[in-house]
Amino acid sequence: MQFRQQALAKLQSPEELDLPVRFARPQGWLVLSVTVVAMAAASVWAVTGSVTSTVSAPAILTHGQGSYLLQSPVAGQVTAVLAQQGETLPANSPVLKVRTPKGETVVRTLDAGRVSALAATVGQIIQTGANVASVEKVAHTKDALYATVYVPAENAASIPDDAAVDLTVQSVPTQEYGVLRGHVKSVDRAAQSPQQIAAFLGDSQLGEQFTKKGRPVAVTVRLDKSSATKSGYKWSSADGPPFKLTSMTLASGSIRLADQRPVDWLLP
Repeated sequence: MQFRQQALAKLQSPEELDLPVRFARPQGWLVLSVTVVAMAAASVWAVTGSVTSTVSAPAILTHGQGSYLLQSPVAGQVTAVLAQQGETLPANSPVLKVRTPKGETVVRTLDAGRVSALAATVGQIIQTGANVASVEKVAHTKDALYATVYVPAENAASIPDDAAVDLTVQSVPTQEYGVLRGHVKSVDRAAQSPQQIAAFLGDSQLGEQFTKKGRPVAVTVRLDKSSATKSGYKWSSADGPPFKLTSMTLASGSIRLADQRPVDWLLP
């Protein structure tokens, strides 16, 4: 009977129009407001914001003109080594003597530079065209250093002019002294072969090392100078390492690519 009376009452006033209706609780309005604000902020960021990305690649510190491999023009036995590794020599300077059936021949530098490696020793028998030394093209030891970063070819077009670069130098403890700062000076748009890299660096092994994942593009980085550091260059730490940098030091470069619009990045 009780259920029947409730049903009859329901039929008599089915709409219950005389009762107040609560559309939403205050907590619900708060959640809705926060959601709307977040969606609006995301929309504005998608239109006006940007996404920053970087590319990391192997690098090496060099002087701007690179190096060359000095080769013997004759075959014979090395009788004297006249230069020392690390020595800076003018052009046409004697490097070693080679005894041949026609007499002794002096092997000389082609351009002024620093002898970065000697491959010949006294008593060694060498053939015509043998690599006897690697000479870095630098006229003065105080000439500025640059970094050459070998970037994958597909990333070359995304590197803007004067892009910021952080260099992790292999011989410098990063946790203690930080990273070396620099900016992009130029981007070589043509991918390089192992032979081209070896010719520039004067080291065939580096040519193979930098092309393990394909032919890269050479990016020349100008190191930021600082009079407050021992090295003469700017670091992420205040002082940097307590020693000067030398050329042919291996490093790893992180280059900031051109900013991308979030809409382009999010949409396929």
